[in-house]
Amino acid sequence: MRRIQTLVATELRRLTASPMATLALVALMIVPVIYAGLYLWGNDDPYGRLEEVPAALVVTDEGVTRDGETTNYGAEVRDQLVEDGALEWHVTGADEAADGLRAGTYDFVVTFGPDFSRHLASIDDDDPVQAEVELTTNDANSYLAGTIADTVTETVRAGLAREVGEESARTLLDSVATIRAGLVDAADGAGEVADGAATAASGATALADGSQTARTGADDLAAGLAELRDGSADLPEQTASLADGARQVADGNAQLEDAVTPAAEAIDDAVSDLPSEAELRSDLEEAGLASDEIDRVLELVSPLHDDIEAANTDVQAAAAAVAQLADGSGAVADGASRLADGVPDLASGIAEAATGSETLASGVTSLANGSADLADGLGDLDAGSAELADGLADATQDIPDQTAEERQTAARMVADPVSVSEDATSAASSYGAGMAPFFISLAAWIGIYALFLIVKPYSARAVTALRRPLAITLGAWATPALLGIAQMLAVFAIVRFALGYDVAQPAAMLAFLALTSATFAAIVLALNVLLGSVGQFLGLILMVLQLVTAGGTFPYQTLPAPLRILHEALPMSHAVDGIRQLMYGGDAGRAWAAAAFLGVWLAAALGVTLAALWRMTRTRTLRDLRPSLIG
Repeated sequence: MRRIQTLVATELRRLTASPMATLALVALMIVPVIYAGLYLWGNDDPYGRLEEVPAALVVTDEGVTRDGETTNYGAEVRDQLVEDGALEWHVTGADEAADGLRAGTYDFVVTFGPDFSRHLASIDDDDPVQAEVELTTNDANSYLAGTIADTVTETVRAGLAREVGEESARTLLDSVATIRAGLVDAADGAGEVADGAATAASGATALADGSQTARTGADDLAAGLAELRDGSADLPEQTASLADGARQVADGNAQLEDAVTPAAEAIDDAVSDLPSEAELRSDLEEAGLASDEIDRVLELVSPLHDDIEAANTDVQAAAAAVAQLADGSGAVADGASRLADGVPDLASGIAEAATGSETLASGVTSLANGSADLADGLGDLDAGSAELADGLADATQDIPDQTAEERQTAARMVADPVSVSEDATSAASSYGAGMAPFFISLAAWIGIYALFLIVKPYSARAVTALRRPLAITLGAWATPALLGIAQMLAVFAIVRFALGYDVAQPAAMLAFLALTSATFAAIVLALNVLLGSVGQFLGLILMVLQLVTAGGTFPYQTLPAPLRILHEALPMSHAVDGIRQLMYGGDAGRAWAAAAFLGVWLAAALGVTLAALWRMTRTRTLRDLRPSLIG
């Protein structure tokens, strides 16, 4: 242990032997402090000073008129951007903006063209056109300015999309509400149609049954009328003959009446002229007949007189009957004549009725068939309308019954359906704090690398005189390790107090920084001892490799596959991860794992150094005696 202390003290006396040597040591000691401190200070909060980034804003939007109201979205966005002041916006014309972009006056140009509002509002039209925000950048001014411009225009695009989407969604939801009301009415109407269809189907079934019966009756009627038509075909001729016969009878009866009537009248007159019994008695008394003779005559004449009276009565009745017969036969003749005149029309009507009944039977048959089809169709209509009513009712249930306020809320959700709730198990306080682990680790390597520009990797005299490789190894490592730890203490002070970054576990982080610097010192020492000036150069190459693969700026998963392997193998990657866990209050287990990995590198590097110095204490080569190109 005393020999190690002696070697360290000897090296420190050499490094501070003169004012210039001391100044060189101090200058190299503060290299990592300057590197880490200035870089982190300069990049502490770049997004907090974006209001100083100059950008041109060109608005030629002509606006859009809808429902008598003109809206100019380009002007609204321009006013909002200028009011927010997130960037140093300059509202200019297109030519001035282009000239300023080329000259570097503006880092980028955002343009809203003349059709911006019209295209933005076309979302409600049948042929919508996507609105465009034109972004013009010039990487010759600043590449990252283009990235900032992308972020700004994306924010503008998202805001406009949310606003227009909310308006369109509200219009859509209002239309859906109107459709729902119509569906409710349609469902009610469909229910009524279903009820009517059921009634119609029932009536159609009854009609089908009735028309079937009517078809049977119509067939029977057609058959009967056909038979009647066949039977009445000779009726006109027969009735004509009947009329002729009746006329002959009427004429004969008229002649009979003409003959009978005068005779009857003569007989009646004769009977009227017959003397009565009293007149006869008187005449007989005047004739001188005796009373008894008169009585005997009267006895003979009285019965005859009664018979003549009775015969006259019969003759008058017969004459009246003949007259009545003559009148009746005349009427019969007239009726038969009229019958004969009407029977042809009757026969023709019967024939037409027969033909019509056949047509009727055919029509009733068609009606029966059609009514059966109608019954079937109305049955299908009944089932279909019932299904339609149920479907419309289900459809109205699937469409939310929202109030105007609820539709407004839903429109906002459609336009912006997801909100991000940010939570962090561990968080950096600023952009600079986020980059600090990477640049602290890099500063640790740079500090050790710079120290070995003036620190001797080992004492050749000690190798020759002491021949104790372990003591020489630890002594050679202890000097840069102690100086590196001092550098890390200074860097920690700058990060924690000068820049004001939060450190969750300061004591553990100090210990980890000390381990990191000591490990890097061992690695650069091994390279220098093993390979001399070539090893010093390899230390620079190794720093560059770790600068790329440490994953300090972007996630290491974005690296190509070979570089991801180096990320897992090289020590700075684990140094960055360990500092992150301790600085931000992350997973302590990961910090311990990183410390263990650095410990393995530390032990391996010291082992390589020990092996090289052990060889030197046993055998010396010409290369060992050749002076190094460095120091």
